[in-house]
Amino acid sequence: MNQIKNLGWRVTFAGLGINLALGILYTWSIFKMYIKESIEARDGIFNWSLSSLNDPYAVCCLVFAFAMIFAGRLQDRISPRITAVIGGILTGSGLILISFSTSWSVWILGFGILTGMGLGFGYASATPPAIKWFPPAKTGMIAGIVVAGFGLASVYIAPLGIFLIEKFGLSQSMLIFGVAFLVIVSALAQFLVNPPQGYVHPDAPKITKTSIPAADYTPGEMMKTNTFYKLWIIFCVASGAGLMIIGGVAGMAKQGLGSSAWIVVALMAVGNASGRVVAGILSDRIGRANTLFIMLIFQAIVIFSLLFITPTQVILLVVAATLIGFNYGTNLSLFPSATKDFFGLKNFGVNYGLVFSAWGIGGFIFPRVSQMIVAQTNSPHMAYIMAAGLLLVGAVLALMTKAPVPAKENKPFVTIPVSE
Repeated sequence: MNQIKNLGWRVTFAGLGINLALGILYTWSIFKMYIKESIEARDGIFNWSLSSLNDPYAVCCLVFAFAMIFAGRLQDRISPRITAVIGGILTGSGLILISFSTSWSVWILGFGILTGMGLGFGYASATPPAIKWFPPAKTGMIAGIVVAGFGLASVYIAPLGIFLIEKFGLSQSMLIFGVAFLVIVSALAQFLVNPPQGYVHPDAPKITKTSIPAADYTPGEMMKTNTFYKLWIIFCVASGAGLMIIGGVAGMAKQGLGSSAWIVVALMAVGNASGRVVAGILSDRIGRANTLFIMLIFQAIVIFSLLFITPTQVILLVVAATLIGFNYGTNLSLFPSATKDFFGLKNFGVNYGLVFSAWGIGGFIFPRVSQMIVAQTNSPHMAYIMAAGLLLVGAVLALMTKAPVPAKENKPFVTIPVSE
């Protein structure tokens, strides 16, 4: 039994390590900062328009999300190990490709499409096998630990990226990251294994009168429920608002911190990672919907506060960035946990892939619209107001989100402990 428990933790920490590599997405604001400097300097290296600065990042978010659907099905049916290796190869290939060009179209293909697909395959393979090794009462905590790596990645990638860029240039740095992450993700993937068929954790609750039955939904059945669409809308707004800030925070911080802008990115990453773990543990106790409501309200307040913070108010900017990272990070443990609770574990990979498509749509629309607003008004204030307002709507919707009632009485059930 101890060997089985240790294997569960080994899978969990392998998933954490894979996400530590894949979290390069959240360091986009560092790369964008150097691309913007090249555009404004008219040095002929990056001949992009300023309004297209976020395009590779936005496309990456979109492709990442939709790749999760196919990757989730692959890991459900074949193996999380194989799925993760594919993710490592695609992520590395995308970064290696953009190291050979500064063309906008090549960055869309390399960073946006190939790396986006790689992130989707790698991310989809990390969480499902880990939570299968633990009882339902620990779903939020385990999901939070695994996905914390993705949020925490900027702590080391941001300063490392700046060091490499200043020493070797942006293109050579992408080559180094590409080769490194291809090898690291493929190696850690070997530790991702599902529990034996029929495995039940000894601490898992038995069916009792104090348990809420939750069916194992197929993707088609899940998409016929109102619960799915409520979760999707909330996730779209919550992720889009957070990604909008994360994608541009280095540019905001550079005005006040100069070359030390990576500190704000790193602190946001710490908040991002800790938010995933804290929200996972909290939601195991008070429920997913209640935790979502609290975090969405808090995120709206913090984003609204950016209207009154100038780039020279460094301490306030650092605090706000850390809190935004924390609140954004909560989504990445709450939504997989809610998907598993509401729709079961049997088809969790593909079901969460469908829910996660909301993250991609939000990540595509919000940063793009924000960049257009900034280009037109020379200020992000209207974007902040829009995001805060939509977050408040999402908070209300969270309170209306309940587990669906199974349509078939003969459906196989799993159990969810009722929160005390």
